[in-house]
Amino acid sequence: MTLKLPIDGFGIVFVALALAAMPASAALGIFGNTNMDDTIDQLDIEHVRGIIDGRYEKTDLADANRDGAIDEEDIAQIEAIIAGEETVLNILDGNGEPVAVHKPVERIVVEYLDNAELVSILNSKDKVVGVDYAVAKSEAQFPDLARRKNVGQMNEPDYEAVLSTDPDLLLTFSPMNIKTKADNLPGVDVVFLGLYFPDISDPAGSKYVDGVRKLGYILDEEERAEEFIRWNLGWVEEIRSRAAGVPEEERPKVLISAYPYAHLDTGTFRTYSMIDTLTQMAVLTGVRVMAEDLPEFFGSSYNIQVDPEWVIESDPDFIYLHLVAHTYSGLSLEPANGYDATDPAGIRAARDAFTSRPELAEMRAVKDGRVYLGSGSFRNDATGGLIGAAYMAKAFLPEVFADLDPEAIHQEYIERFLGEDFDLDQGGVFLYPAVEKGDGRLAGIPEEDSESFYTAS
Repeated sequence: MTLKLPIDGFGIVFVALALAAMPASAALGIFGNTNMDDTIDQLDIEHVRGIIDGRYEKTDLADANRDGAIDEEDIAQIEAIIAGEETVLNILDGNGEPVAVHKPVERIVVEYLDNAELVSILNSKDKVVGVDYAVAKSEAQFPDLARRKNVGQMNEPDYEAVLSTDPDLLLTFSPMNIKTKADNLPGVDVVFLGLYFPDISDPAGSKYVDGVRKLGYILDEEERAEEFIRWNLGWVEEIRSRAAGVPEEERPKVLISAYPYAHLDTGTFRTYSMIDTLTQMAVLTGVRVMAEDLPEFFGSSYNIQVDPEWVIESDPDFIYLHLVAHTYSGLSLEPANGYDATDPAGIRAARDAFTSRPELAEMRAVKDGRVYLGSGSFRNDATGGLIGAAYMAKAFLPEVFADLDPEAIHQEYIERFLGEDFDLDQGGVFLYPAVEKGDGRLAGIPEEDSESFYTAS
């Protein structure tokens, strides 16, 4: 499917062609998926028999046991996978590299929010024996997991701490340093699932969805994985189908940028390229992303440094500032945001500090009150950006998404999939200014803060 992104001039053709060049679908990245669809079943056994007797060509995933030959042993491996009895599951990780995962997996160390959430979604919280700094500091969101062994920051974990938990599996957040981690963790399978790669041009075939499916097989929770994928893709399609009906001239222009924390504020703005989840979220809602005019937009780097002069001259309709609650190294940043925040006063003050910058005073977004600060959890949760996109849609195109309740989607995710007892009416600060969801009620801040929000507004 080709998604036509709104860019002036020839850029619109360039984006359409670039997305058209992406694969229309992706096979489940598990060896044994011989017919290259999204599951392993009896059809794969029949396909292997066809390869053996010469009726079919060999496929990339036909060698189920990865011994270099296509034979009856591959059929036995596929039968074991179907029965949930395999002792080794050979997969392609999120980088497309082959990895052998030894089963059963009983003890897991998880890095960062998305892996912690996905393990929870797949009914396997009880298997987590270690977490990184970010999860350890997110007690409100992960009341159980936050108490597990803290193994340090995800890029360079405390390897002795990891090994002390006697894990079977380390789920790594980053596509980098995988070999280094594997070399330092003998006997531990290190897996990068690829959750950080959603794809709005083909969400069903993205590395993100493939990663969810693969972990379902690793943890013997295939049905639960499919339940979550159906729910997720259903809402993605709902948002995308509504956005598709917005006329080109009515699509607002949005700057997606990191909040200018002291340790980042070098006098430039940090915006994001097409591969970043934040940009994917915004584009899904039907807006024009300001960075799409930049030559680096389709590059391999997630962020792009731009001068304030460019931002001011471009004069977007909206500015969305991405917040971070806890850094990879365990530093907690202000303002408090996400599940651990209980009062929007801090995020309100941060917004006021940004909008009071004299050089921004004449920008439309500032004058019209269209500067939003969004929780860092939107970029790094296990929904591939769905929750953040729902809040963005309500903020950027409220008429188009008049009956969309992002908080209801968010609450269902928390209760039905994460299995947590967290009431968004009582806690959590995810978007400021909050957005109205009907009857004067707000989404993005606790309901008890509604009166103070309207007073401040």
